[in-house]
Amino acid sequence: MGYRPPWIDPRSIYVEQPHPATLEEHELLQQVEISFGRSSGPGGQHRNKVETGVRIVHPETGIESRATERREQRVNRSKALFRLRMKLAIKVRTPTGRDNHRPSRLWEARRQGTKMPVNPKHEDYPSLLAEALDVIIARKYDVAGAAGILGITMSQLTRLLRQEKHVLARVNDGRESVGLPRLRS
Repeated sequence: MGYRPPWIDPRSIYVEQPHPATLEEHELLQQVEISFGRSSGPGGQHRNKVETGVRIVHPETGIESRATERREQRVNRSKALFRLRMKLAIKVRTPTGRDNHRPSRLWEARRQGTKMPVNPKHEDYPSLLAEALDVIIARKYDVAGAAGILGITMSQLTRLLRQEKHVLARVNDGRESVGLPRLRS
């Protein structure tokens, strides 16, 4: 069998490696624009007088996130940054080999045999999701083949995707667009 190039998904935004969702916090903060503002809603006088709301934009991709639900700016900043990482993981792709992807150090450190236990609220989840989606899409939505390359079972990879409903829906839409059956949710 000859070389087959990685598939390019026309619905994704492509950037050079490393994937922005995998960057350390200080590195990602150098690539984004942060603005603060007041927000309406419950929270009393403090919330209405102090700029606790946070908006973060990743200019290279145009992806943005917001957090206004807390009364402390630092908590909202942390929530907005996590939301940005999740959006980047879902919408942005980095080029990777279709058949010769080498799992990252983080992936290898988190993997336990053929399992990938991770809570979707854990700070590592967006990085792991980004890497999984990069390989799945490079393989033209072949989840079983991607699981083999990543060293986990297909059910474990599907479970990783299933943690966020809209991620599984996006993968299923991609699978249908290339003639593959939907994954069960």
